[in-house]
Amino acid sequence: MANSAEFVAHCLDLLAPLGQVRARRMFGGHGVYLDDLFIALVVDETLYLKADDTSRSQFEQGGCQPFRYRTRDQRTVSLDYWSAPGDAMESPGLMRPWARLAQASALRSAAAKRGPRKSARTGRADRR
Repeated sequence: MANSAEFVAHCLDLLAPLGQVRARRMFGGHGVYLDDLFIALVVDETLYLKADDTSRSQFEQGGCQPFRYRTRDQRTVSLDYWSAPGDAMESPGLMRPWARLAQASALRSAAAKRGPRKSARTGRADRR
């Protein structure tokens, strides 16, 4: 890719068949949203997809690398975002299963942050 703006546009094209997709500049890169759900990062012309305990092994088996950065005090921090496999960067069809993993991870993360749903009738946590 000639520049990062073109690479971000390419990533959005790959993810577009899954829903409304947009990128927002942040932290020296871009955050990628699918239907207003944060599913990916684009940093240094690499697309990193959200993972969690359920999906991490699939990214590892796919030869993907975790997103890592160095803090000011030289500590290395790793986040649960993994590079997309090289072949997935070639077409929306090849990206689809990886993007679905990221979407599912983001949905689980959002659900965990919300906590258990409360019943309107009793006001207690719903155990569905």
